[in-house]
Amino acid sequence: MPATWLTALSWFALAIAFASAGWIAFDIYGRGYRQHMTIMEAVWPITGLYFGPAAVAAYRAWGRPASHRWRREHGDPPPKPGYASTALDVSHCGAGCTLGDIIAEFATFALGATVAGLAIGAEYIADYLAAVILGILFQYFAIAPMRGLGLGKGLIEAAKADVASLTAFEIGLFGWMALMTFVFFPAPHLMPDSPVYWFLMQVGMIAGFFTSWPVNVWLVRAGIKEAM
Repeated sequence: MPATWLTALSWFALAIAFASAGWIAFDIYGRGYRQHMTIMEAVWPITGLYFGPAAVAAYRAWGRPASHRWRREHGDPPPKPGYASTALDVSHCGAGCTLGDIIAEFATFALGATVAGLAIGAEYIADYLAAVILGILFQYFAIAPMRGLGLGKGLIEAAKADVASLTAFEIGLFGWMALMTFVFFPAPHLMPDSPVYWFLMQVGMIAGFFTSWPVNVWLVRAGIKEAM
């Protein structure tokens, strides 16, 4: 079983993450900093669920200035550094993956699903399928309005832009999940009803963020994906 200190740290990290996500959501919806790109109103709070205060800092620097309210009050936002655009691209992909992973993890746990007797096999399959579905939907709502695309063409372009990116994200996360299962907690394995599980999943999602980074850089340079 996880050590007491690790359980306490996990609860603290999760509380900070939920507070970060809640603050961002309140700033967007409660204080009126609605985003120029509507899908980012979901992306920013979801990013807060695993990056915590770092997501709040990024939102204050790059998200709030992209809002309609900020533009009315201050004019055009200042130019972003190149790494900021890449971070936004990755966070957009990461939000779909993160939401898909949360849904899939609880679903496989509730169903008791396994592959070859291991829950992690079922989690891999469910996580990836959910990430693909939600990742493409998130990308569709970014690409289609910008390019004026219909549903069919928009989904095709969204898949071209996001499948490689979300696959890279999941590779980083899945590698970390393997460490969780076979190295850190080989017997008994952690389950999604444990705060430690979700704290370590936060770490895995951060790992996925960085494994997806170079793929997003390539996709933008190749003109396959729009720079945020």
